[in-house]
Amino acid sequence: MERFQNTGQPDWDWWGKLWPTPGATLRRLGVEPDRSVAEVGCGSGYFALPAARIVDPEPVYAIDLDEHLLDDLDHVAEQQRIDNVVPIHGDARELTAVLPERVDTLVIANTFHGVDDEARIVEQAFDALAPGGRLAVVNWHDRPRENTTVAGEPRGPPTDLRMTPVETEDAVCSAAAFELDRRVDLPPYHYALLFDR
Repeated sequence: MERFQNTGQPDWDWWGKLWPTPGATLRRLGVEPDRSVAEVGCGSGYFALPAARIVDPEPVYAIDLDEHLLDDLDHVAEQQRIDNVVPIHGDARELTAVLPERVDTLVIANTFHGVDDEARIVEQAFDALAPGGRLAVVNWHDRPRENTTVAGEPRGPPTDLRMTPVETEDAVCSAAAFELDRRVDLPPYHYALLFDR
């Protein structure tokens, strides 16, 4: 399995500068108690671990191509005594094969811009969601990379990979029968689109 384009994993301090309260961000994305979650490209768990606290005892399936990051996630979950995170080494292009069940909410954060087959990911997301489920796609705004700085350095994907909200909506809704519910601004540099299945 090859990694998606430009999906390197920054450290927790870096993410903390963008989202100091990841649990609050997840609630804005529609993550709710007692509803299962899958996160595509979970990395070391910056969103997966707080999601697990919100939905406990329901599972959070944390999916990534990098086994080392999943090991890190597993270690932190053990330290924090979080036992409803399920790390899955797998490819989002094969979601229905790697997930043990359909989920209520599927989060794709900071990954969609680097996907080489958007339609495949969206189709898999649709099939991986339970009826009435929600897809949340978090993307960097389509601003020049030099204008999105973290700790004084330009960060995020290359400018040419960034997608406008309209481009993201078109990519999702043209590939599967999702309906856009709403857009959520996530300052300073991100937005999310929430889709209903």
